[in-house]
Amino acid sequence: MPSYLDQYGAGEERRNSIIKASVIAIVAIVFFSWLAWYTLRDHHQEGVVKVFLNDVRHGDLQTAYRDWGCTPAKPCSAYSFDRFSQDWGPAKPGMPGNDEGPPDLALLGMSDSESCNNGVLLTVEVNSKRTEKLWVDKSSDEIDFAPYPICPHETPFQIMLHRTVGKLRKPLLK
Repeated sequence: MPSYLDQYGAGEERRNSIIKASVIAIVAIVFFSWLAWYTLRDHHQEGVVKVFLNDVRHGDLQTAYRDWGCTPAKPCSAYSFDRFSQDWGPAKPGMPGNDEGPPDLALLGMSDSESCNNGVLLTVEVNSKRTEKLWVDKSSDEIDFAPYPICPHETPFQIMLHRTVGKLRKPLLK
């Protein structure tokens, strides 16, 4: 015959397991929400560069130049269409071009993306000899060459985080 004290602590044990499961679930939800935010936070700017690279891939340099942010209403005085065509268009005989050669359409694509300050720093593989760092302004979505090779003012923790968790974004960049 069971005694009165045989059931002592059974309710507390059950409550402790519910609390433990709740804490683990909350931590998991917070972690995976943060991971999703971290991997997708630059998705819009990456999409802007994908559209630009797709236009370059299809040889539509006028549209690619507009994607760059240069329009008839707002021309880019520092980056003329002729210079743009030399950098991003196919090689033309007798025309000066980029020293490293024209884009290799099979290789042309993003390889890295890093959010910093008010923009996104994207690494674009143009051909086997040429890698460009592009900058996409978050407010205007204009593309430009990056003002610096790596994001300034990063802490060692941010650099480590980008080199580890940031590599999860690589499949999203293709």
